Amino acid sequence: MSASGTDDLITIGVFARASGLTPSALRFYDDCGLLSPAYTDPATGYRYYSGDQRERASTIRRLREIDVPLEAVTRILSAGGDEAVRLLDEHVRLLRERADTAAAVAASLGAALTAGESGRRVALPGRLFGEAVDQVVPAAATDDRFPILTGILIEVGDGAVVLTATDRYRLSTRSLAAPVSGASWAVVVPARELAALTPWLRERREVALRRTPDGVVVAADNGDRRLTSIDDEFPDYRAMLAALPAAATRAIVSRDALLAVTEDASDARVHCVIAAGGVRVLTGDGERRLDADVTGPAVELCFASGALHAALATAVGPDVMLDLSRPDMPVAIRSATDGDLTTLAMPVAP
Repeated sequence: MSASGTDDLITIGVFARASGLTPSALRFYDDCGLLSPAYTDPATGYRYYSGDQRERASTIRRLREIDVPLEAVTRILSAGGDEAVRLLDEHVRLLRERADTAAAVAASLGAALTAGESGRRVALPGRLFGEAVDQVVPAAATDDRFPILTGILIEVGDGAVVLTATDRYRLSTRSLAAPVSGASWAVVVPARELAALTPWLRERREVALRRTPDGVVVAADNGDRRLTSIDDEFPDYRAMLAALPAAATRAIVSRDALLAVTEDASDARVHCVIAAGGVRVLTGDGERRLDADVTGPAVELCFASGALHAALATAVGPDVMLDLSRPDMPVAIRSATDGDLTTLAMPVAP
C-alpha cells in the first residue's frame, strides 16, 4: 500500500482513544491474532486501523473487562448470533459460580475534569488504581542505594495512566485506560508511599491524580492524600523493552493454571518445556501439563519459583502471554484487559 493509500486509515494512538484501549493493548491483541491492523507500514512498522474496526475493538475490550479468555473471545467473535449469546451466557454462569463479579472491573473510567486543571488532572476508579499499584510495587527496589529505583513512575497522557517500577533485575509496567486531556505529565513517587495508600484507594469509588510542583495529590470525595516526588532520572524502560530480541516463541496459557503450579512447587526452581500443544512444567513434586496456544520452536528454560509466582500473581485477565526469545534472555509475561501489564522475568540456570 502506498503512503496515499493510508489516507483513510488512522494511527494506533487515535484508534486507541476511539476504542477505549491503550496502544500497548492493541499491540497485544495484534500479536495474539485477535485484532490485526488494517495496514502495517513495512518500512516503519507503524500500525494503521480502519474506522470499521472500532466495533470489534470495543467488543474485545468489553469481553476482556469481564475476564473472557482470549480463546473464548475468538469463538464468540467468530460465532455471532445465538451461538455467541450461548457462549456469553456460559461465561457469566461460570463467573457467578466463582462468586466473582466483573462489574467493578467494567466500572466507568470517565470523569469530568475540573475546570482549569484539565491539563494536570486525571480521574479513574480507586479500586482499579489500587490494584495497579499492587501489581507493579514488587518490581521496585527496596535498597536505598539508588533512590530512583525505589520509586514508581507515573505517566499520564495519550488516553492512559501508566505505572512502571524496576530494580534493573525485574520490570513491571501497567497501563490503565483513562480519559486524559491537556498536557501530559510524568513523576516518580516513592513506592512505599504509594503502596501505603492502597487500602484507602480500594475503598474510594473514584480518585483524581493531580500533578503538583513537589509531587502528586490523590484526591477523593472525602479528602486528599499527598505523595512526594523523587527528583532523579528514571531508567528508560521503553528502551529496555525495545532492546529485547524479537520473540521467537509465544505461548498463551491460563494464568490460574500456571500460577497453581508455582504455588504447589516445593523446589526453588520451576523447569518449563514450551512446545506445540502445551506447556510442560517440572518441579520436585512431579510433572504437570497445561494446555496452551504455542507458536514458534520449542523452548526449555528454568525460573526461580518465587519470581515466576510474583509475575503471575499480579497479571491481569484470565490468561498470560509468554514472549520468549532465548533461554538466557528475559521473558516478557504479558496480560491485558482494557490496558495491559508487562513483567520481565529472568530465567535461571537449571
